[in-house]
Amino acid sequence: MQKEKNMHWFEKIENLHPYRTIMYLGMFGSGLIFLFLMAAFILSQPEAGRYSQFTIPKSFIISSMVIISSSFTAGKIIPYYNNSNLTKAKGYLLVTLFLGLLFSTLQFTGWRELAGMGIDFRGLPSGSFLYLLSGIHLFHLAGALIYAFVLLIQLQKSEKDPVSSLILLANPYEQMKLDLFSVYWKFMDAVWLILFLLFLWMF
Repeated sequence: MQKEKNMHWFEKIENLHPYRTIMYLGMFGSGLIFLFLMAAFILSQPEAGRYSQFTIPKSFIISSMVIISSSFTAGKIIPYYNNSNLTKAKGYLLVTLFLGLLFSTLQFTGWRELAGMGIDFRGLPSGSFLYLLSGIHLFHLAGALIYAFVLLIQLQKSEKDPVSSLILLANPYEQMKLDLFSVYWKFMDAVWLILFLLFLWMF
């Protein structure tokens, strides 16, 4: 009995779909990358000093509120899909995509604000970490945006055809694709919020 309890967790991992396993491993790897870079950023502070003479870019503050909103909309996709409401599911996916694009635009604006304050790759030794951390996060998010666009096209095509809609709703694989997107999106939201809190502490 005890052996079965110990094996239960491993059996769950074995039964995961390969795509889900790959995504979880990718998230774990990405988390380690961000962890190491954040540690390097913090350790670079004694040499460079704190950013007390600067203020955190307003675009970073606004983008944080945007990405929190996108986490809410991403969480609504699967419930409406499970209720066979493709229109609502597509709508929340579209809003999530729009918020992601808005977040990306604000990140570029935030970099311009940093440059305007004199924080760039040629300035403070630790200043490059601000661009590097936010840039790597934006790169990861870009993959999710492309995937969201592909899913949106698929939902759009299926919504127009009752037969395609029925097949889409009855296929567990299609649900898994939307679920993987939602999980990964929330993961990227959480990563940014951690980065934002770190930036907020440094400024």
